[in-house]
Amino acid sequence: MAPKWLRSRAVPKLADALMNSGIWRTSEGSGLNVRQDREYRPSDKEPFMNERQREYFREKLTRWREGVLNEAKRPLQPLYDEQNQSDVIDRASSEADRALELRARERQRKLISKIDAALARLDDGTYGFCEETGEPISLRRLEARPTATLSIEAQERHERKERLHRADD
Repeated sequence: MAPKWLRSRAVPKLADALMNSGIWRTSEGSGLNVRQDREYRPSDKEPFMNERQREYFREKLTRWREGVLNEAKRPLQPLYDEQNQSDVIDRASSEADRALELRARERQRKLISKIDAALARLDDGTYGFCEETGEPISLRRLEARPTATLSIEAQERHERKERLHRADD
């Protein structure tokens, strides 16, 4: 259903058609009434982490989370069915496949935690700001990695320190 302000100003059938087509939608689930079109991309020309950008990243993170959860629901049973193989090489191959799948599941679990943390930062107003410096994280970085907590510069410093500590060991 189209929002009231749109129905009152436009032809009601046109408003409902726009909403049903997905070209124009509101974010009712979050309690916000932000007009969001599918072509929208955050821009440096608008205020950083304004309501529209926050809602854009909330939708992006939520869709990503749902996709990861759907993939994680895929059963492991086919991998366990292969255990009945009598050939040693086939069993070894199946075991390697099972180990790889379990590692992938663990990465998915960690990714869901990172997505949940990013959604929590959106709720508390800290999303998009570097945890180390407090400076805004570039929109390009957030677009590429929505769970980012550090600006590119802070991430590079962190990685340099990590390499130095590994080199010392």
